Amino acid sequence: MKMSDIPTYSEAFDELQQIVSEIESGEISVDQLSEKVKRATLLIRVCKQKLVTTEEDVTRLLKDLENSASD
Repeated sequence: MKMSDIPTYSEAFDELQQIVSEIESGEISVDQLSEKVKRATLLIRVCKQKLVTTEEDVTRLLKDLENSASD
């Protein structure tokens, strides 16, 4: 997967909601279900990674602010 193929958090979250709706509707075949679950797994990984990265960035920024305030 190229970087340009990685969806934003919002895009991944929206697509996950769409997949859940399609599965809940019960109108997809077993073959489609398998593909949807694979895609959902990828999207969940993307969301999780973006959340972890954001948390690390915020923590770093807060430490930087704390250090500059004590100078």
